[in-house]
Amino acid sequence: MKRWLPAPLTSAALLLTWLLLNQSVAPAHLLLGTLLAIAVPLLTRPLQPLGDPRPQRLLVLFRLLRMALAEIIRSAFNVSRIILFTNPKGVNSQFIRIPLDLRNPYGLALLSMLINTTPGTVWAEIIPGTHDLALHVFDLHDEAWWVDTIKTCYEKPLIEIFDGGAPS
Repeated sequence: MKRWLPAPLTSAALLLTWLLLNQSVAPAHLLLGTLLAIAVPLLTRPLQPLGDPRPQRLLVLFRLLRMALAEIIRSAFNVSRIILFTNPKGVNSQFIRIPLDLRNPYGLALLSMLINTTPGTVWAEIIPGTHDLALHVFDLHDEAWWVDTIKTCYEKPLIEIFDGGAPS
């Protein structure tokens, strides 16, 4: 089964997405959707050299995503307020360094997505030779707050989700 259907949940999601986008369950759409749902995971398997990610604590993942959504909404209002009503000379845009304990590539990818979808922040890079994140903040007032927020609200749950336990 794993040989022809390496990622059954992904295949099911692809088929469902195909049917929803076409707004039809006609036999032709079912056939084409099923072919895509089987072919796409097979063709993309070489792109995942570490195998499928296996989040271990789904409840923690849902709490993290809920918190991130609230932060994205809050940041969108704050960035909008700054752009519309603040003198541009008063904006303190800077890069900061955040030391990361997270090593799981899937966890780092999710952290990158969460940071980059939050208005006012951009993941610049993992600084070569270190495990420090270079983060650009649109209007920085408290660097310690940013480091603490990324480490406790984002990194700690991601370590728990992908490494199966509390961070060391």
